[in-house]
This record gives sequence, C-alpha cells and structure tokens, in this order.
Amino acid sequence: MNNMIFCAAVLLLFATGCAKVKYAKIDDPAYLRVFNNLNYKIGVDNKDEMLPFLTMLIDPQVDESGMPISAAIKGDFLDQRDPYAPPYPSHIGSGVSVNNPEYPGRENVLVGPVLNGYDLSSWAQIPSGKHRIMFMFRPKNTVPFFNLEAKLKRNVLIDTTITLDIKEVYTLHVLQKDYNTKRNGIYLRKENFQKLPLSDSMIYVNFYNMSAKGYWQADNEIKGGNVYGKGALGNGIKDDMNIFATLYKDAALNTLPTKLPGYSGKYLGRMVRNSDVLEVTPYYSFPLFADAKAGGIHTDMWQRFDFVAQGMDIAAIPYGQTDLNTDANWAPVLCFMAGKTGRNDQQNAVFVPNMIVNIHSGTYNPRSFATVNTIEVVNGNVYLTTIQRKYAPPVY
Repeated sequence: MNNMIFCAAVLLLFATGCAKVKYAKIDDPAYLRVFNNLNYKIGVDNKDEMLPFLTMLIDPQVDESGMPISAAIKGDFLDQRDPYAPPYPSHIGSGVSVNNPEYPGRENVLVGPVLNGYDLSSWAQIPSGKHRIMFMFRPKNTVPFFNLEAKLKRNVLIDTTITLDIKEVYTLHVLQKDYNTKRNGIYLRKENFQKLPLSDSMIYVNFYNMSAKGYWQADNEIKGGNVYGKGALGNGIKDDMNIFATLYKDAALNTLPTKLPGYSGKYLGRMVRNSDVLEVTPYYSFPLFADAKAGGIHTDMWQRFDFVAQGMDIAAIPYGQTDLNTDANWAPVLCFMAGKTGRNDQQNAVFVPNMIVNIHSGTYNPRSFATVNTIEVVNGNVYLTTIQRKYAPPVY
C-alpha cells in the first residue's frame, strides 16, 4: 500500500510540475469574466488608433505622474476575444502563446465554484465591493505589463470604477461605443442564469447587439464588412431586429438539411442595439430532444437563427440566399455541428459551434446535454458563450 501511495505521489509531481501556485482565499467574492470586444484591425483608414491589445488592472497603484506601478489584480495580454467561449476553461495550461482571449482564461487564479449546478470555472473570483479598474493599451509582445518601458505603460484606454456584489456573476465587455467618434467604454452585466429555474432538458439562449452607434450605417468598404466567414453580419445589422429560430437534423455537406416540425422560422423576440443598458435580456428555449426520433440520449440537432429587420417577412427569404450585402436587413447565424466549418448553400451565414454539448458521460459516448447560451453581435462579428451544468464523468 505504501508503495502505491508513493508511486501516486510521484506521478502527481510529474503531472503538475515543480511550480506550486499559492492561492489567497477570497472572502465574500464576486465572479468576473472579461472580454475584449475591440475587434477592429489597424489599416490605412484607422492608422492613428492604438492596437486593441490590452492589460486589465484592478485597484492599481499609480505614481505621481499617473502611471500604474502595481495592481491588486492584473489581466495581461488581453487579446481580441475568440468567436466561441466554451463551457470550460479551454485556455489554461496552453503554452503556445501568452495572448489571452478572455480573463481569467490563461490566468492561474482562483475561479468560481459550481453554483446552483452551473460550472463557473471560466469566471475569476474577485473581492466584492467597489474597485477602480483600468484598461491599458500595450504592445503586442511577450513582456509582462509592469516590465515594459515607462513610455509604454501610459496609454490608458479606460479608467473607471465598478461595484461587484457578493456572490454575483458578472461579464464585463470592453467595447467601441461610437463608430464615428471611436469612443470606447465598458459594459458590465450582472448575469442571472444561475438564479433562474431552468430545466436541464431545455436549451436556452439570449441575444445582445452591442455594436457601436453608427456601425451599420457606415460605408461597407471602410469597415471591411464583406469578409469571408462573417457572412451578411460583416456589414452590420439594423438597431432593431426580430429573431427567428429554426432547428435542423444533421445532413451531409451540400445537401438540404431537415427542418424539425414546429421549429421552422419560429419567432423568438426582438434584439435592440444597446451597449449601455446593463439588464439581462430574456432567455428563449427549445427542447434538447426536439427531434422525437433521437431516442433521448444523443441528438444531431443543430440551430439556425435569423436576424430580420422590422417589417420584413422571413418567409420571403429563400434558404439558399447567398448575397452578403443585405442592406443590414437580414443576417443568419448557424450553430452547426462541431468540425463542420461551412455549407456552400449558406455563404452569407456566420458559423459558430452547436449549442448542444456532446460528450462521453456515464456509459454513453456520446451523450447530449443542454446548455445556457448567449449570442452577442459586435461590429460585424458574432460571439457565442456557452455555459453548462455539471454532468456525470465517463464510465470505461
């Protein structure tokens, strides 16, 4: 028995390495997740803008000139966010790059617990209360922020205060607020999914258009909207759109998929552009096993959402419409099966992963699980964040 314990200890040492991280217990924490939504690229038309590569400082200490010299919490190398924020911390431990597509992301910090069944390991624990928070532009290199030359530590993007309540869940976004003036700011949203009586047999999704004021009206050539992969969303959508959902069974590429009965162009509600109001938008739902033939263990269902301008009839839009320039009146988003990146009949759509988590659980491989999702539209890009409940581990 002692030999077995010794061997287990040695294996654990090799698995974890020699470095030991000491975590300071946080009393009365809040839970915070941060995304950098400044998704512009530097070119001839905006060459005077700073590169959207950031450092977040919470409760910074500054010298007499106002330059930060330390901080209680630092989120460094904060890069532009990925299109998909999965329901688990996918970036921690990856040594390919120091660039961080979200906070905490790669940061080795205390994270949230399982709260009311929801996995909050993608949220960092932060002391509750009032905090000064700064976002600094920084060069895109591998030098930690406080080791940079003094002249590179003075480019302040945002300097403000936030208040975090005890054991509340927050998502903070850095955003462009006005496309024409290039004014930037933050958007702090107190989430409520962990408080709602949500069923584990239903998939939930809510929607936000957090685009800058004036983005969709701007010249398409200047904003570079007609880019492959962005679909019709690249040029933006109007400030008030209807949302329609269609559920499909999987199909081979380049073949017409099967719509599930009762879930074809189903009206969900409205999406009104707003990058300032902090309220959570309503969650819409549909059954995990809307396909009655799936059997209740695994489903190959996937989802399509159409954003349609007020007064426009979704029934008049043909399935195979491929025009990228829809005058901001319509744009489709497909939550397609993992590993399938596009369909020739949907060139104007933007693709994100399926909202259904399919994973080995118990004796089933795979098994399908429902999730809680958020789709956010920001200046021609669409982002999907997925949250899941804990599920039973595999049995081999």
